[in-house]
Amino acid sequence: MIRIILPAHLRILARVEGEVTLEVAGPVTQRSVLDALEARYPTLRGTLRDHVTQKRRPFVRFFACEEDLSHESPDAELPDAVANGREPFLVVGAIAGG
Repeated sequence: MIRIILPAHLRILARVEGEVTLEVAGPVTQRSVLDALEARYPTLRGTLRDHVTQKRRPFVRFFACEEDLSHESPDAELPDAVANGREPFLVVGAIAGG
């Protein structure tokens, strides 16, 4: 089971409380985790990735094992600690300002 922590506004949109757990078939990558997340919670489609390009939306970041994975390849395998459920995959809303 993959553990996913979403920011509050996305938990409200998906109508979930707390941490989300999902089964992911095959290699555990950002793409496979996000595909499974959007399949289970269709209201999240387009909020994390662009509908057409599937690129990460600006102001959305992905973290795992205290590392920013936002600029990693979406097909790179996530750390073993995430794949086996010891550590969560975090979706974080970035903040910008001036």
